[in-house]
Amino acid sequence: MQQTVFGKTGLTVSRTGFGCIPIQRIPFGESTAMLKHAYDHGVTLYDTANSYTTSEERLGIALHDVRHNIVICTKSSPLSAEKITANIDNSLKMLKTDYIDIFQVHNPPFVPRPDGEDGIYNCLLKAKAQGKIRHIGITSHSKDRAKESILSGLYDTLQYPLSYLSSDDELLLVDLCREHNIGYLAMKGLCGGLITNAKAAFAYLRQFTNVVPIWGMQKMSELEEFLSYENDPPPFDNVMQSAIEADKKELGGNFCRCCGYCLPCPAGIPINNAARITFLLGRAVKEHFITQEWQDNMRSIDNCTNCGHCTKHCPFPLDVPALLKQQQREYFRIVENILRK
Repeated sequence: MQQTVFGKTGLTVSRTGFGCIPIQRIPFGESTAMLKHAYDHGVTLYDTANSYTTSEERLGIALHDVRHNIVICTKSSPLSAEKITANIDNSLKMLKTDYIDIFQVHNPPFVPRPDGEDGIYNCLLKAKAQGKIRHIGITSHSKDRAKESILSGLYDTLQYPLSYLSSDDELLLVDLCREHNIGYLAMKGLCGGLITNAKAAFAYLRQFTNVVPIWGMQKMSELEEFLSYENDPPPFDNVMQSAIEADKKELGGNFCRCCGYCLPCPAGIPINNAARITFLLGRAVKEHFITQEWQDNMRSIDNCTNCGHCTKHCPFPLDVPALLKQQQREYFRIVENILRK
């Protein structure tokens, strides 16, 4: 397993990280087996959050006995300084540890700073002085906010979406993090499931020496696949680049990344999948998305009141109502053709 020094944290971590969102969806025994297997094969960086239901607890149960050999990153939404302080204490309890290596402010609508009226950054400094956290990081889906965070000099790490579908402007953040010696945690390397060529995704991100992808895995077979790429790294050659260019041609542009920040929709529309349904029909098991339930989901788009909630909260940003209408029209055209066969 290749290792790297993770920016100004000085921590040595595996270049393949384990994203712990999906493990909350599987039985405890399976998540424990996966986490132990990852550790046994050299994965030393694990990213979770107190909002990921049982994720922290599962990580603590599986790896508490090797705690000092791994790097744990967790995070909390910036509800208030008091809430973050409580969440840090709860995270320590769930993770079965007395310190958190990297504690991240989770997608804040602003960049917390020392002596801010919100008190968020100061509460993190206090937790650091108490030894509860060792490094302060931040996560974001906003390019401008991510850039501001880097330039502020206040954060040791940035977590931001990065894949071979990222725009040139987003790729500049990688260079900026390198210049400022900030560790870059790459989330959504498979772009919320739209990228199905995991080998190409791995090879693409491996180019960036200051980037550690956190792959979200919920099956042992998925873990084994990424471990195999570590053992025999796929070359980023012309064949790989051609496959990536084909995907970018199909998927690039104004597409939904499935971050979920548009939810909940007041009209009950499952926006995060409805806004990219035609891609899912072509890249996932299409039978899952032509059921009566999904047809009803897509008809629920007619209930949109243009309240602006989704557009306001989309970090990219997209014209979500227009995108939903476009996906609805295309969806029923595709479904009609499928059912006619």
